[in-house]
Amino acid sequence: MTFHHIPVLAGPAIEYLAIRPDGVYLDGTLGGGGHASLVLNRLGADGRLFGIDRDEDALAAARARIRDPRFTAIRGNFHDAKPLLAERGADALDGALLDLGVSSYQLDEGARGFSYHDDAPLDMRMDQSQSLTAAEIVNTWPQQEIARILRDYGEENWAAQIARVLCDRRAKAPVDTTLQLVDIIDAAVPKKFRAKDGAHPARRTFQALRIAVNDELAPLDRALEDIASLLKPGGRFCVIAFHSLEDRIVKNAFRRLSDPCTCPRDIPVCVCGKRPAVRVLTRKPVTASREELETNPRARSATLRAVERLEGPWRI
Repeated sequence: MTFHHIPVLAGPAIEYLAIRPDGVYLDGTLGGGGHASLVLNRLGADGRLFGIDRDEDALAAARARIRDPRFTAIRGNFHDAKPLLAERGADALDGALLDLGVSSYQLDEGARGFSYHDDAPLDMRMDQSQSLTAAEIVNTWPQQEIARILRDYGEENWAAQIARVLCDRRAKAPVDTTLQLVDIIDAAVPKKFRAKDGAHPARRTFQALRIAVNDELAPLDRALEDIASLLKPGGRFCVIAFHSLEDRIVKNAFRRLSDPCTCPRDIPVCVCGKRPAVRVLTRKPVTASREELETNPRARSATLRAVERLEGPWRI
């Protein structure tokens, strides 16, 4: 299958990055290279772009799409951007972009197990060299832990019920495929209580399992701070999120970096010594325009937040 990628919120992202022709940039979630291509279009001969992705299919597609000496593709996780870039002599950035979550290719490639519409092995690994899969979670993790991740990562109101039905089913036979799991969710969630917006009843469970398999949330806050710390004064950092859990982490991280003071509010003079490292550029998250939604419905849940690095030493 061809790695097809329509970059989400591409116009606002490029606008907020304010790309300098001779700058050094990072696309920490390279995917099929959609955003990366747009960044390269605005770079001059001396500009550089680094792209990171843990999915080998994504890297192969990006390398095939982008044949440019200014571009370097790196296999890895953006959580490790700081050491990955240091290995390549890039210790300061003019801008960085993250497009969080699962890619269109991963959703559309049924065999990867991300989609609840196609029958496939319960995989959901972004990095297919790792050992943990969704099948291991649903077949071996304790019922209470499964309920916890469905509640915490999927915000699923029926987490306990789904976990109970799942464990009853797996006691009789392993749950190996996506449609077996969909059938379990269908049995666990009463039809009269399902989302009124027509959302698939398996959506939250699949989101939760994907997040757990790929450890998407726990390292995110630290990764955001690490990448922001690499910015040169005036450098921009844009992050696109696709659900409230991600967006909340991004919002809180940017708020902390822009207002790190820990002094009591009734003290007239700051004594903690912490100074703002960034300026928030998006007081409210940017969302897709009506025109974009008409051509790319998957942008409907996307939100973009951006910050700019301030002058002065990093003192967070």
